[in-house]
Amino acid sequence: MTGAETEDDIPLGERKTVTDFCYLLDKSKQLFNGLRDLPQYGHKQWQSYFGRTFDVYTKLWKFQQQHRQVLDSRYGLKRWQIGEVASKIGQLYYHYYLRTSETSYLNEAFSFYSAIRQRSYYFQVNKEDRPELVVKKLRYYARYIVVCLLLNKMDLVKVLVKELSEEIEDYTQRFNTEDQLEWNLVLQEVAAFVEADPVVVLNDNSSVVVTSNRLQEESVPPLEQGMVVGQLVLADALIIGNCNNQVKFSELTIDMFRMLQALEREPVNLATQPSKQGTLEPNEKPAKRENPHKYLLYKPTFSQLFTFLSASFKELPANSVLLVYLSATGVFPTGSSDYEGPYDFGGVLTNTNRDVVNGETVQKRNQAQKEMHCLHPGDLFPFTRKPLFVIVDSSNSTAYKHFTNLFGQPLVCLLSPAVYPKSVQDQSQRGSLFTLFLYSPLLAFASVCGLTNVQRGLWERAQEFLCKVYRDIGQMITRSRTIDQAFLQFFGDEFLRLLLIRFVFCSAALRLHKLFREAQSFPESYPELPKQDTVESSLLQKHILELATMLDVQSLFWDDPPEAY
Repeated sequence: MTGAETEDDIPLGERKTVTDFCYLLDKSKQLFNGLRDLPQYGHKQWQSYFGRTFDVYTKLWKFQQQHRQVLDSRYGLKRWQIGEVASKIGQLYYHYYLRTSETSYLNEAFSFYSAIRQRSYYFQVNKEDRPELVVKKLRYYARYIVVCLLLNKMDLVKVLVKELSEEIEDYTQRFNTEDQLEWNLVLQEVAAFVEADPVVVLNDNSSVVVTSNRLQEESVPPLEQGMVVGQLVLADALIIGNCNNQVKFSELTIDMFRMLQALEREPVNLATQPSKQGTLEPNEKPAKRENPHKYLLYKPTFSQLFTFLSASFKELPANSVLLVYLSATGVFPTGSSDYEGPYDFGGVLTNTNRDVVNGETVQKRNQAQKEMHCLHPGDLFPFTRKPLFVIVDSSNSTAYKHFTNLFGQPLVCLLSPAVYPKSVQDQSQRGSLFTLFLYSPLLAFASVCGLTNVQRGLWERAQEFLCKVYRDIGQMITRSRTIDQAFLQFFGDEFLRLLLIRFVFCSAALRLHKLFREAQSFPESYPELPKQDTVESSLLQKHILELATMLDVQSLFWDDPPEAY
């Protein structure tokens, strides 16, 4: 309220408006801060709390719209304060997306973040001598960039990064702050993230085409009529990233980013969906749950990982599958023992402060002891009581070959190559080749052939050709008489079907590639696939050579593959 006025000069109605606004503002902050205390795992505890928080923010947002004039004159409402409310709503939607995996909530977060920028809510912040307000603006930019990355709005990301860079420069020049290095690191991380794809698709005018690799109905080969496959549905996925030196942004490594998109459907009309900015309706559930629920765990400790695994396992619905994706540095055993069990082959690293030398952990203690910060195959045994689908992308992925199906439930492990040829290794900072194959086989194929760009027309023809290859691989799997039943039990789910087909394509392509000559350079699986029916099928080899010819890289592949190791 302005200084010259006393409270008595203000009409009662206007005074009530200010009081009500202050109440809603305090309540919203209180509820928002409470979100931090909610457990991150489990489906049920958080829903009612989120609902209450959304309700208060809905009221607050509408209230400030209806009473803007009074709030401007009597409360001194500033535009950055409106921006702050909109930014919190954007965060709410983003976290709702993380909790539900429902991509429509990403669109809602985007519409609020977009409105903040279009309406210049934070414009005046730079004129005030308050560094904490500028930090709010910088954080808003960082969050907006994450949402744009997840929606593949790469052109906008580049614009936002440029604006953020200018804001950081202005901030560090005006205020002698200690966080300048941190903000510059944020810029470097997002720049590296944007440049991580090894191959770009170009239009005729050499502009970059943004391609999406979320699941699209037409990209999944349909099941043949009368085909008997399992009725299992992928319900939950743990996506774990603990690779050293890999490109990351906002607790998301590039491998995690790619895998989470491989487990989501393409949202309907993503670009044209009308913005419902100003409405908060997370309780309107989509007609059917489109995407499996995901937990994103960046550098978790063993106990965190185990807690999330247990919570996910506990709440797994009947006839559902739990997927565990591990992208992590390998931990190798030291010494050998007479008996080799599920804890004797090493595994993958969980978070620890211990030293890592040349990307691998070095044991410094008594050789008879096991590495306590390692996720061993045996650690997953209790969770094989329900259908389990494991993907291990690590230099010690082969440790997970020594799995045992103790409970007779469907169980499959897809394992990355343990060793890559030197020329391929150089790319590892920008993400693993194996995960790239599971995310976008054509991108990975072009990358392993040394291509850095592909013209749009050729890219589309190659994608069309790959759809035919996928259909053939699907038939190889379902018609094989010697294949383990576990593969067929998972084949009814579209996400798992596509991952299995891409895995077979990856294995076959690397077997034919002249650079890949060591047995350790090929992906493996537990149970083993029948090679003649799948990864070494002459029909599939013919398809790979056709694709190589299409991309003019046939000289990199064997016409007649040498004997397999």
